Amino acid sequence: MQLSNSSDKELFKPVSLKLELNQLNLSTTILVQAMGYGEKEIPPSYRESIDTHLKEAQAKVDILAGFIIIPPQHFHLKKYGFRIDDIDFRTGKIIGGQLINSQTVAIFAATAGPAFEDWSRQLFDVGDYPAGYVVDFIGSEVAEAAADQLEIDLQDKISSHPLKMTNRFSPGYCGWNVKEQFKLFSLLPENFCGISLTESALMTPLKSVSGIIGIGNKVLKTDYPCDICTMKNCHRRVKTTS
Repeated sequence: MQLSNSSDKELFKPVSLKLELNQLNLSTTILVQAMGYGEKEIPPSYRESIDTHLKEAQAKVDILAGFIIIPPQHFHLKKYGFRIDDIDFRTGKIIGGQLINSQTVAIFAATAGPAFEDWSRQLFDVGDYPAGYVVDFIGSEVAEAAADQLEIDLQDKISSHPLKMTNRFSPGYCGWNVKEQFKLFSLLPENFCGISLTESALMTPLKSVSGIIGIGNKVLKTDYPCDICTMKNCHRRVKTTS
């Protein structure tokens, strides 16, 4: 992949997206399935709550997403990680195996905005725990759906070269230390997508996701290796095994 010439400069500029809820692949049916229920299994009150709060979320979301592709001359793939300039990332064996043949990575971030935290907390405070859980769940799914849309935009951006991409991977999953989040965000513009990090490397707003996507002309986008991962409460494991 020769992407260091002047005609490719646009490829490496940060991309920021402002998304609306109706642009995402989310519906009551999809959320019911993501929650692990079949259409005939979910309690009617839960389905009604999902439907009601998803509609209310239209006015509350502040969905931002974006990515930056690292110029390949700054990227070096390692056995269980990679290096960008002088910053080493130790992703571990699982993610390292998925990044095989990557010639660079895109660093991404996406958020559903801050409203879901206050919204769910208010419901919990008044004792409406089922609704609080539903709102919290919707916030998480909005952030993940924003990252799904981000992948589509990234694929469109690289398709003319032509290049392919891997799945996305985030610190805190598959053995990748969450504190490497600091390294990722050091390579993004300041306050990218309105996301900041706490001292423990958690993102604010809480309903946010970040990570990397491998890019190359020989990379493979395979199923997530959930069968060899020991993390039981992973968002991706829940979705693929429900």
